[in-house]
Amino acid sequence: MVQEFDNTLYIRLGEDKIKDLVNAFYERVYKHPVLIPIFDTNSIDEIKEKQFRFLTQFLGGPPRYIEKYGPPRMRQRHLPHRIDQNAMIAWLSCMKEAISTLALSEEIADELYNKFPQLAQHMVNS
Repeated sequence: MVQEFDNTLYIRLGEDKIKDLVNAFYERVYKHPVLIPIFDTNSIDEIKEKQFRFLTQFLGGPPRYIEKYGPPRMRQRHLPHRIDQNAMIAWLSCMKEAISTLALSEEIADELYNKFPQLAQHMVNS
C-alpha cells in the first residue's frame, strides 16, 4: 500500500537533512547584512523550530506547522517585516548555499531549491 508521503522531498531528504538545512540556512541568514535586521536574534531556536515544521509540511511531510501554529499564512506572518527584492535575493542565496552543504545529488538539490523562488517572491511586500 502506498503511503501518503511516499516519494516526496520530505521522504527523500529525511528529517535529519531538513534539520541540517534549517541550521545551515540560519547560519547564513544571521550573518547576512540584508537579512539580519528582519530577524529577532533572541528567538533563533523558535525560528528554527517553526522553519523545520514549515519545511516538513512544505516538502510533502506531515502537517507539523499546522498542528502547532495553525495555517501557515506565510505572507501575512511576514507583513510586519519590510521584504523587498534585495531581501528576497539574499534569502534565496542563503537557501541555495545551505542546500549545497547537504551532499545531495544535483537533481535533488535542484528540485529542492526550485521549491523556493515562487515562495520567496510571494513574501515581497515593498
